[in-house]
Amino acid sequence: MDLLDDTPTPPGNSPEYTVSELSGAVKRVIEGEFGLVRVRGEVGRVSRPASGHLYFDLKDDRSVIAAISWKGQVAKMQVRPEEGMEVIATGRMTTFPGQSKYQLIVEDVAPAGAGALMAMLEKRRAALQAEGLFEAGRKQALPYLPRVIGVVTSPSGAVIRDILHRLRDRFACHVLIWPVAVQGKDCAAQVAAAIRGFNALEAGGPVPRPDVLIVARGGGSLEDLWGFNEEIVVRAAAESAIPLISAVGHETDTTLIDHAADRRAPTPTAAAEMAVPVRLELLAAVDALGARLSRALAQGVALRGQRLRDLARALPRPEALLATPAQRLDTATGRLAGGLSLAVSRKRAVYARQAGRLSPTALTGLVLRRREALDRRAETLEARIARRRDQWHGQFDKWASRLAPSLARLVTQAGVKITGQRVVLQGVSARLDAAPAQRLSDLSRRLDALDRTRQTLGYAQTLRRGYAVVRGDGAVVTSRAAAEKAQALEVEFHDGRLALGGPAPKATPRKGGGTKPPEQGSLF
Repeated sequence: MDLLDDTPTPPGNSPEYTVSELSGAVKRVIEGEFGLVRVRGEVGRVSRPASGHLYFDLKDDRSVIAAISWKGQVAKMQVRPEEGMEVIATGRMTTFPGQSKYQLIVEDVAPAGAGALMAMLEKRRAALQAEGLFEAGRKQALPYLPRVIGVVTSPSGAVIRDILHRLRDRFACHVLIWPVAVQGKDCAAQVAAAIRGFNALEAGGPVPRPDVLIVARGGGSLEDLWGFNEEIVVRAAAESAIPLISAVGHETDTTLIDHAADRRAPTPTAAAEMAVPVRLELLAAVDALGARLSRALAQGVALRGQRLRDLARALPRPEALLATPAQRLDTATGRLAGGLSLAVSRKRAVYARQAGRLSPTALTGLVLRRREALDRRAETLEARIARRRDQWHGQFDKWASRLAPSLARLVTQAGVKITGQRVVLQGVSARLDAAPAQRLSDLSRRLDALDRTRQTLGYAQTLRRGYAVVRGDGAVVTSRAAAEKAQALEVEFHDGRLALGGPAPKATPRKGGGTKPPEQGSLF
């Protein structure tokens, strides 16, 4: 017998579990003991897959718990867990048999105190500021007198009534209200959609495009105002092409949209005051400016009138200006009579000298001299014309002697060409004379052929092959019923017609020989 017995000891009454049974038992125990728990810890290793679920870790200085939130639970969360946040997670414990681990199904997440929430807010503010969304250089100036104001707020709160009342008191204008939720899980998405929706309106469209936007909400805790700290809202405010006024909370409340907006108002009522001026103050200012303008115009006219009078006193008097010219005129008038008499005497002396030169003897001598000169020029011209005519005759004779042989050759060539064309013309004339007779002969042959075809295809040839045409009451009969109804029948053969019924007419001869049967009569 061996000192050491290797035979295994029977297990006795201990039950045997399968892996699935043991995993299920552990799952039931954990879910039964920890049905609903609240766990405080730091968020680490956040994962957001395409399915929409959220995976993250909750840890402290010694332990780590895997946490998961399903897609529907993530959509209901007011605060999304981010790595490094200290939160209080509410959910239930369960196990994941596939990896033999336990995990927390998180239904809601809340910051672990204001300190953690402010730390997360400061971290987000620093990240957005690093992107340049809060730069003062990108902020727009508000229009002085907007025609349309867009308000993004809750339609049921006191905020919208305060804004409308303040706008009505200061300067009534067209107001468009985009109703949104101002707290809760839907707040951020609706506010961002409202800002982008107002910017998407086209100028001159059916819905007027606002000239300025007001995003307003009353006061509240940090958690109540958290929707206006979301990144989607801040980016929508920074991208707005319409100037935007942020009026979220009271004067001591600060949200991230305040940094991204073009102007921050401490209260919604102050936002309405920033948006429009006071109408009565504008009217008073216009009246004051009108009065100042009237006074300035009157004072300007008075000053210029005084200046004109001062300058007029420095000018000389009209009498002094006209005295010297008037005296010169009188002197010239006194000298005018003597000057005219002297001028007439001088012109008369010049006329006398010219008239003495133009006596009849002088004119006759001038005419004779001009006529002799004209005769000499006429003789010279005739001699030149004779010489030029002789030169042209010599050149013409020379050209004629050169052109005679050429003209003879041209006449010969033309005669040959005319003879050839005459032969061609005679041949064409002969063909033209013969063409009508040839055409008439061809047409006669074609007409004979067509007539033979007509006779061949006519029904007379069919009658020669033993057929007959039956007519009743003047019409062709094609059926027995029509023949029975007819009062008289007529049968046509190839050699004549035969009438059935009524008196028998005489037979008439047919063309081509034979006799034509009587038109009427009876064989019965």
